Amino acid sequence: MESSSYKTYLKNITTFVFDVDGVLTDGTITITTNGEMLRTMHTKDGYAIKAALKAGFNVCIISGGTNEGVRERLKALGVTDIYLGAHHKKDELREYMDSYNIQPEQALFMGDDLPDYEVMQMVGMACCPQDAVSEIKAISHYISHKDGGKGCVRDVIEQVLKVHGKWQQNFDAKYD
Repeated sequence: MESSSYKTYLKNITTFVFDVDGVLTDGTITITTNGEMLRTMHTKDGYAIKAALKAGFNVCIISGGTNEGVRERLKALGVTDIYLGAHHKKDELREYMDSYNIQPEQALFMGDDLPDYEVMQMVGMACCPQDAVSEIKAISHYISHKDGGKGCVRDVIEQVLKVHGKWQQNFDAKYD
């Protein structure tokens, strides 16, 4: 599905919705001896999320995972709409979009695996990382040249903000 025409969707986007494992992380989980599951997120993705929020865009996270450390990291970036333990992601997406009166063509969803398939079909712009499974790549309007957890979130946010003329205004954004 991907082609250069994906750029025509960017101007309509006001809302970013992301999966976590395989998108904001590389999908790897390190399990400690006491059973704690550790994930790694890319700081460039974090910067872009903060830039999107500062520019007035909506950012929502919908994930089947339940790691509270993930919630704390996202809250620290300023994300307030976080759905963890979402096993029927379309229900959470519908609730989120209804509560903010977001139209499908205004929303971008980035997912990487089969649990994201149905929800990606509910938005105006379906995206995925380079290392997504083939079924997800087949329905994506845009496939990032970056892998999950390696800057793919930054890639799509930066492109949207540039089209809206709101990327460079964020160069002075404080980041931690």
